[in-house]
Amino acid sequence: MAQELATLAQETADRLAGKHVGVVVAALAQDAVEIRGAGLTGAAQGGAPGPDTLFEIGSVTKPFTALALARLASAGTVGLDEPLADLLPDGTVVPTRDGSPITLRQLATHTSGLPRLPRGMLLQALLRPSKPDPYADCTAEALLSGLARTRLGATPGKRFRYSNLGAGLLGLALARRAGTEYEALITREICAPLGMADTLVTVDAGRAERSAQGRSGRGRPVAPWHLADLAGAGGLHSTATDLVAFVRAQLDGGPPELAEAIRLSRSVEHRKSPFAWVHLGWMAHRLHPRQGAHLQIWHNGGTGGFSSFVGFDPEKGVAVIALGNAQRPVDRPAFDLLRTLQTRYADKPA
Repeated sequence: MAQELATLAQETADRLAGKHVGVVVAALAQDAVEIRGAGLTGAAQGGAPGPDTLFEIGSVTKPFTALALARLASAGTVGLDEPLADLLPDGTVVPTRDGSPITLRQLATHTSGLPRLPRGMLLQALLRPSKPDPYADCTAEALLSGLARTRLGATPGKRFRYSNLGAGLLGLALARRAGTEYEALITREICAPLGMADTLVTVDAGRAERSAQGRSGRGRPVAPWHLADLAGAGGLHSTATDLVAFVRAQLDGGPPELAEAIRLSRSVEHRKSPFAWVHLGWMAHRLHPRQGAHLQIWHNGGTGGFSSFVGFDPEKGVAVIALGNAQRPVDRPAFDLLRTLQTRYADKPA
């Protein structure tokens, strides 16, 4: 199995590297895992990316934020249906609609009714299209001031509406309740139990040497994104090695201290259609019977110079991770690989 898995991972990495500067692909099937890279890191030291190359993972951060919510909810520190306003500074104005407040559950399932971006950010992007980091000014003060002037597009809990603002506010609120910073919260609640040493918001000097250089869709170097206090929406950096540990916990239930939170995160479900739904932090769908009726749980991500994908099938015990250092989606080849693994390794012995 290992050789075949390695070949499939390398083929996908090579396929992606044709449109990216560098790519790392991880393929998991049962107890086997193979990680392969292709292309170049794009950094000064050059070389091919590998298992321990750091990438901005963008919105793949959201499952981490949601799992932190599930962890704190399991411990009784917060309630899934606790209003967001209860976790923010006194006097913060949080919008409501039809008398319904925004809850933490709704932030993690994109059903809060909040818009995709913080108030004024779209206008700022239009006025300053060359700004290297569009989220740099998203401080807590700016976010909460804008929140008070934000109108909800739907009654909370009624409709799926993807929101970076909502996920970022969730991370900010959880960190406040836990009495720490967002990065420290994720390290304590998720990374430490899973032995993930390279998943973090701020890359220190030592890790910077292992960081890929982000590139635009045209291959030009771009500055890193720093999401300030909106980090819970997409501010993490990580490696294929760390993300393997993260997704393996989704497949096997995780260590004892995380098991209840993982179960809780996947027991919450908001239906988008008969075949697609959202869990706490994860998107999910079931393929048509003609495609095998396989379950795919996933999230993708993108920043100014990076793209990412994590997807898995807990029923078949397979998963795929794809990380690229260019602003071009890695989704299509990653989904293709996931489906291949679902078909080939469903009942094959290790």
